[in-house]
Amino acid sequence: MYHKAYGIIETLAPLHIGASAGEETGNLNLIFRDQFTQTGIIPGSSIRGRFRADMRTNERGLENKWYGQEAIEISEDTEEQSETPEAPEADRTKTAKKRKDTTEALVKFEYASLVWLPVFCPGQPIVWVTCPRLLKRYKLIVPHLTSVAVPSAYTAAKSLKARQVEGTTKKILFFNLGFLEIENLVEGDVIKPWIPEGVDLQPENLVIVADNDMAMLHDMALYRQSRVKLADDEKKVDGGAFFNVEALPEGTILVFAIALKQTGWKPFGEMNIQDLYFGGLESIGFGHCRVTLSGAYQ
Repeated sequence: MYHKAYGIIETLAPLHIGASAGEETGNLNLIFRDQFTQTGIIPGSSIRGRFRADMRTNERGLENKWYGQEAIEISEDTEEQSETPEAPEADRTKTAKKRKDTTEALVKFEYASLVWLPVFCPGQPIVWVTCPRLLKRYKLIVPHLTSVAVPSAYTAAKSLKARQVEGTTKKILFFNLGFLEIENLVEGDVIKPWIPEGVDLQPENLVIVADNDMAMLHDMALYRQSRVKLADDEKKVDGGAFFNVEALPEGTILVFAIALKQTGWKPFGEMNIQDLYFGGLESIGFGHCRVTLSGAYQ
């Protein structure tokens, strides 16, 4: 029996977790993606590594208890007998063998998937989009949504700031690659339960799109940066080396599930919220996130 908890991640800066930043010509450093929706994820191993490193810094020693002991070599003495079974004890020799010993983690992390993703709309306010498949995973993780129905595709609040379709109750959003028609306009209270606690989002800025639209909108929303390697002694590109980086944009909301074999886990001390850095390129401003924990973990 596991105790269930979950974490909400809000990106405060672009977040890149995926291919490492190299210097190969034309290298595109892609982020990790969910295999079905093709949207960005944070692998459970990355979340575990961040929590482990943070606890090692603040409460050294406890990281082995909660996240499992690393594979370390332990020497043990063994006796080797001669080929004759009745050989006297004097003929037995002791040798030192090494084995690797690990322990099971008391805290288990699942990958973090998108809940809401900000997308730029020309001439309109930024909207946060999601799709029914992502909301279904969010519903499985967050206990208070058990009896709440997942909104259908192309749903938004009546207060959504978008162009009204003349002669109908429908509204249209304009993205860089075309128009998106919102078919189902509902009261803001229908969408409000899907805003994670502590996240500053308003129902009038949220849109649920179809699962097969999510990958295209996701690629439109990604933060991209082209980078070059300069020569050591002058401001000049070194050998034409450049590489491109993509990242989840600032304001992205993700959720991850946590399972605990026992309670009493306090990664942030007595608090349930902490700023952490995930992924790579931290030295140039990537990876700053705010993490909020909820559920039966303490």
